[in-house]
Amino acid sequence: MLAHHDRPLPTPPLRIGRRSQLEAFLVLRRNPLELWGPEAYEQAILPGRFLGRGQILLNDPDAIRHVLLGNHDNYQRSAPTRRVLRPILGQGLFLAEGEAWRHQRRAIAPSLAPRVMPILTRHILRVTNAALVELEARRGRPLNLLGALQRLTLDVAGQSMFSLEMGRFGADMRALMLRYALNYAKVGVLDLMLPPDVASPLDRGRAAFREDWLALIDRIIVARDANARSGDEPRDLLDLLRDARDPQTNEGFNHAQLRDEVSTLILAGHETTAVSLFWAATIAAMRPRMQERIAEEAQSVDLAAEGAVGKLRFTRAFLDETLRLYPPAYLIVREAQGPDEIAGHKIAPGTIVSISPWVLHRHHAHWHQPERFDPERFMSGAPPPDRMVYIPFGAGPRVCVGAQFALNEGVLVLASLLRRFKLDLIGTTQVRPRGLITTQPDRPVPFLLTSRMQ
Repeated sequence: MLAHHDRPLPTPPLRIGRRSQLEAFLVLRRNPLELWGPEAYEQAILPGRFLGRGQILLNDPDAIRHVLLGNHDNYQRSAPTRRVLRPILGQGLFLAEGEAWRHQRRAIAPSLAPRVMPILTRHILRVTNAALVELEARRGRPLNLLGALQRLTLDVAGQSMFSLEMGRFGADMRALMLRYALNYAKVGVLDLMLPPDVASPLDRGRAAFREDWLALIDRIIVARDANARSGDEPRDLLDLLRDARDPQTNEGFNHAQLRDEVSTLILAGHETTAVSLFWAATIAAMRPRMQERIAEEAQSVDLAAEGAVGKLRFTRAFLDETLRLYPPAYLIVREAQGPDEIAGHKIAPGTIVSISPWVLHRHHAHWHQPERFDPERFMSGAPPPDRMVYIPFGAGPRVCVGAQFALNEGVLVLASLLRRFKLDLIGTTQVRPRGLITTQPDRPVPFLLTSRMQ
């Protein structure tokens, strides 16, 4: 029997041999994490073709820097990406391009600046402490921890965005997100083949979903505005977004734009954090010595004190290593708008350029024993030798604007959870990661919680 520290962590099966175009498309539909074979984790550049279009996968740091930073205006979201994500994100920051994106970025960035973190940290701790009280009642019984973490991070998003408990709206929001994930989030063959301005049968369903989604966002905003605001200080992100102005144009957001930015921050701010925490909890259950080290560190720190996150060094390194092996955003796809050259490869307009954090973070040229989970890689506080080989939040001008908030939330929730409970996995069934909108488990995973508080 393997010792805990030797148990292999969850991974999808590795592709062996070549696939036909049809087989590749079916794998893309089933689990995109199974697309890549051993060569993807060893080679710097992998050119190819798919459905008649040029494709290229980049693992070379200089090539990635060129696409995400040096010539980023030439590489925009692909048409299938926009088609799939627009129903839930609209014209928000994630999908905006060109001057519209620059305006939104300039306006939003101050709302998530370091000076705002103390306001948001209070929301994180208040929601987390309430969630832990609820989890106390589930001790000794099988628990779907991912569902609990999704509810927790949704409540954090609701408190941070709207100063609202999400009990009234959480079930409706989760149901809509599940409807979207099951029916509309996967790329269909017509999504890949039709011109962007021609609607597919899936697009009609996506349009109906968008109407229901925006109606829910409007209901939440109305409920939030019914709560009287006291004082002049902003109480949440909605206040900050409403007050936000582009420093160059002094333009703010109209109601439609505000809804799309709210949608983007809710989706990015709760689903990605929930799955990151799920994988961190899974690894902690499989590596009990590391779990105990996090618990001991958390017990030595006042989590409500200013600067607490900076004192949770091993917890932060553990989360960083989790994000290396299980990045929530497992694939970045761009479409070349004009001709270019990347690492000696001619890039024609329309070429699909892919950067996969899932592959990049496990690449043998960049990481020693890349499949091994080792938080010590990050304990020095120094980034990898090249910044472009570790990009859980993207890189360049389009790096995730909420990265610092997400990291603070992840560290505080993980520390709070393991400070209070010991986590164990129930059963022997091996969960596998699956690429949906984010890096999800392929099945429900039951956990057992044991109280540490005597």
